[in-house]
Amino acid sequence: MTLDLVVVILNYNTRDLLRACLQSLRAQKGIQFVTCVVDNASLDGSADMVAEQFKEVVLIRNAHNSGFSAGNNLGLRHFGFPEQPAARYALLLNADTLVPPDALHRIVAFADAHPDVGVLGPKLVLPDGSLDLACRRSFPTPEVSFYRLVGLSKLFPKSRRFGRYNLTFLDENQQADVDAVVGACMMLRAEAIARVGLLDEQFFMYGEDLDWCLRIKQAGYRVVYYPSVVIHHVKRAASRRSRKAQYEFQRAMWLFYRKHYRPHTPWLVDKLVVAGLALRGGRQLISEMLRKST
Repeated sequence: MTLDLVVVILNYNTRDLLRACLQSLRAQKGIQFVTCVVDNASLDGSADMVAEQFKEVVLIRNAHNSGFSAGNNLGLRHFGFPEQPAARYALLLNADTLVPPDALHRIVAFADAHPDVGVLGPKLVLPDGSLDLACRRSFPTPEVSFYRLVGLSKLFPKSRRFGRYNLTFLDENQQADVDAVVGACMMLRAEAIARVGLLDEQFFMYGEDLDWCLRIKQAGYRVVYYPSVVIHHVKRAASRRSRKAQYEFQRAMWLFYRKHYRPHTPWLVDKLVVAGLALRGGRQLISEMLRKST
């Protein structure tokens, strides 16, 4: 492998944000990398913009919007992951991010110096300067999810017990081993991907990064939050408020719970978790939960 890094950007109707992101990647120094844009059937001319203005970028035009996991896996497979990777690391990067000129070199250098690190996530900062809380998280166990659901995580953000969902008790500038970092910007060691495989495509959007981090931790690697590198993240609010996004979030929590926790959860707790997810996910999620139970 001659490349240090493959950067995979999944895009869906974010042409102008994608252009700014790609321009920030052009300024990277001290690292051998290639950028791949997977366009999930955008309607805003995103793919044509990449083809015309960024000749150095590998462009994959997906025929339909296949979601976050399947779309990113297209890019990763194009570069030989998981079996014959073309680079030592892979970076998933959202189109709505801006990357400082030395960021890629620094995260690769840190990972090179710590061979037990399987996943690395930088600090993500929102346009108002605040921390994107999703950039460092605990796994949503029934207990951790309950504290968030009933509001204890907001009431006691500095509590090591109640603040685990987004690790709000930690200094945002403190490097830490965590359960998970966010798919908006996460770098993975090629060896770790070879051990556990690609993203689980049953997750359409949300939850796939948590699942990947859990599998990589189970394989014996560390997941590290690395705030010495700061990435700017627009994080479009409109998409988070859409009904589709709200449904997919609840669906992802159901899939994650069913895959990793349900077999070991006491009967009564399981029924409470299922009931809570069903109430928040609505009729569509209830139908899927019933189908998967038969």
